[in-house]
Amino acid sequence: MAHKAPGRPAFGGFAGGACPSGRRVRDDPGARCCCSSRPEESMRTLPRTLTAALAATLLLTGCGGGDTGATGTTGDDDAKNADPANGSACALADLGVEVGAGAAPAAGDTGTVTVTLTNQGADCTLKGFPAVQLHAGDSTTSVSPEESAQSRPLTLGEGGTTSFTLTYVRGEAGSAQSLAVRKASFTLPGATADAHELTWSYGEVARTDDGGVEASVSGFESAGD
Repeated sequence: MAHKAPGRPAFGGFAGGACPSGRRVRDDPGARCCCSSRPEESMRTLPRTLTAALAATLLLTGCGGGDTGATGTTGDDDAKNADPANGSACALADLGVEVGAGAAPAAGDTGTVTVTLTNQGADCTLKGFPAVQLHAGDSTTSVSPEESAQSRPLTLGEGGTTSFTLTYVRGEAGSAQSLAVRKASFTLPGATADAHELTWSYGEVARTDDGGVEASVSGFESAGD
């Protein structure tokens, strides 16, 4: 009785040596199956979820790089905006103060008191008028800016100077129409918590009919004005 030669085991576990694709390496019924497909067929076998995940990862990586650059630019702009030399208000603690007076000699005459400020710190800016007050006993009277005075920003570098002038009319001593001033004080715009006081020895100041004083203060003037 003839014996059949045992069949070769199927490659890849396919029973009976049958290839799913119907192809063999050569025309030999006993040859192993060629189970490797063409490249395009292999790509079809990748799970769609894996392909989507790879695409999402690439998208997030690209977005992250753009955000980093934008954040750096914003930080630089904030640093410039925070620069103290870029318009910070002058403070009395950083200024030297000198007072010069041209006192009115008699009642009815006009006198002046000039205050000169010298910047001893970093660059700073004065925007507005000095706030001047006259003190007599328990009363305090504010001095208004000159009617023709104009407020303009003035920047002082280190060592820079500016001045303002208080102009007043001298009143009669002991008159109800006079204010017996004993001291004066002033504050700077933007720094009203700190006041500088000076002794007043320039005679009494005439009052106005509405209870104010015949006095006014100029704006800040630079050395070239």
